[in-house]
Amino acid sequence: MLLADLHIHTCLSPCATFDMTPRKIVTEARKRKLDIIAITDHNSAENVGAVMAAATRAGLAVIPGMEVTTSEEVHIVGLFEDVERALAMQTLVYDHLQPGENDEDLFGLQVIANPFDEVEGINRRLLIGATRLGLGQVVEAIHTLNGVAIAAHIDREAFSIVGQLGFIPGDLELDALEISRRMSLKQGRTVFSGLERFPFITSSDAHDLEEIGVSPTAFRMGGPELDELKRALGRTGGRGIEY
Repeated sequence: MLLADLHIHTCLSPCATFDMTPRKIVTEARKRKLDIIAITDHNSAENVGAVMAAATRAGLAVIPGMEVTTSEEVHIVGLFEDVERALAMQTLVYDHLQPGENDEDLFGLQVIANPFDEVEGINRRLLIGATRLGLGQVVEAIHTLNGVAIAAHIDREAFSIVGQLGFIPGDLELDALEISRRMSLKQGRTVFSGLERFPFITSSDAHDLEEIGVSPTAFRMGGPELDELKRALGRTGGRGIEY
């Protein structure tokens, strides 16, 4: 059984503190006995490589990811096999960001860090806003890059597919639904019993160190690779989710 937190932000995400640096994230994840984490900053993947490098000798698997805000203001978490695919998704997202720059006084700095927690640069794009990509376009793009598309924190009003649309389109090929740390996995499956056709996971959506690993998902997987995660979500080959 592998313990995973598949929704963690770094110091690149608006509203995150500078404590969310690569080395500190890795240290906290191991302290929480996590086997796998996913780095999923808002509309960017610029810190993914640094966290992966920081985790090299820590016995922690890091899945490259991104939390994309669709034009409907729905958050979709995309998880990818490698940094190259995550950065390909980033290129698409950057090409469809809303115009304008980040308001650092309102949202904080968007810091690009290296594996040693040193500042490499500041991202001034408006990452906190919605993109011009529709929900279907985002999910399709993730799948084109052989990734996993997860609807984030469906139990929340803000930025969730249920909160924004009130339903999940029947032709939308999501790989899983995420329940936030405010609700247990068992509670989520009860509250959203009409959505049992989808696998459910829980994640922290951590923006601070103390939030990392507070709501992990236990997977039956043969290893920490994305292909194994796909099998667990599909409940094939003995893989699955511990509910």
